[in-house]
Amino acid sequence: MHKMIFVNLPIADVQRSRDFFTAVGYTINEKFSDENAISVELGENIAAMLLKTDFFGTFHEATTAAPGVKETLIALSAESREEVDEIVGRAVAAGGKEGRSEDHGFMYGRSFDDPDGHGWEIMWMDPAAAEAGPEHVGAQG
Repeated sequence: MHKMIFVNLPIADVQRSRDFFTAVGYTINEKFSDENAISVELGENIAAMLLKTDFFGTFHEATTAAPGVKETLIALSAESREEVDEIVGRAVAAGGKEGRSEDHGFMYGRSFDDPDGHGWEIMWMDPAAAEAGPEHVGAQG
């Protein structure tokens, strides 16, 4: 199976994205960042490569989604319900747009859009519910 993940996303402004994701609490990996891109460390061996739109276009042959078009939702785990609230709170305070939230008891999540409109879902799931599997989840929610 895979050992690392790099989510590549087009952005309009490198500095704006750098400021936003730093304010949310993420670290920028400077070894993989320059005037065209920043590498946001989301976790061990997990990175978001945020690439200026024209630079992003050099990596594929298709049309890049226009700003405001939802091309993907990135879901990231949190250690607790409180951590979900902390991350989304920092994102909104940094200029992100708060999205939907869901609370099913065993699973809690909130979302935000970054300044380029990319959707980020931060979620927590009760470890016992995750271990039990999806067939047991309905009985707990």
